[in-house]
Amino acid sequence: MTTSAAKPGPRERLLLAAQELTYAQGVGVGVDALLKAAGVARRSLYEHFGGKDGLIAEVLRRSTAEDEQQYRATMAAAGDDPRARLLAVVDRLGRIASDPGFHGCRYLAADLALTDPAHPGHEVTRAYRRALHRLFADEFVALGHTRPSFAADQLLILVDGLLAAGATRPDSSPAAASRALAEHVIDSGLDA
Repeated sequence: MTTSAAKPGPRERLLLAAQELTYAQGVGVGVDALLKAAGVARRSLYEHFGGKDGLIAEVLRRSTAEDEQQYRATMAAAGDDPRARLLAVVDRLGRIASDPGFHGCRYLAADLALTDPAHPGHEVTRAYRRALHRLFADEFVALGHTRPSFAADQLLILVDGLLAAGATRPDSSPAAASRALAEHVIDSGLDA
């Protein structure tokens, strides 16, 4: 007797196809390409997501949950020292940005491509950045940094820059520069 894995339903296939295509081609990817990649009818898109905007927002939401989990796992693997945990994040992002298949930060790309300020994707990306800010700020507090919230702001800007440079300047090496900048941000707020 053989058993086969159940094929995901139309909603899940749409999410998987959109997650892959929007990363590779951007959120401007056409609806027809999404439907073809998912192997679903147009009706499924509207039934499950209300349209492409809802699908994009849900893909971003799903991606943020996965990425936040990766940030936490990276920090946990670095041990208990907040400095090591923060630098581990920068180091991991440096490796990701150096990968030949890297297409940039999906959240920054979405924010730039979605020109309607009321697009539901923007709230997802803002919530994601707030969550990362809290995650970083908590580490800076544990470290005894004199300005934990400001340092978290700086680290978020550094992360955006690292990921943008990795996508737009593949011949550059942003990882080393980002690591040095992160060390400066971390160490500048510590009492000597």
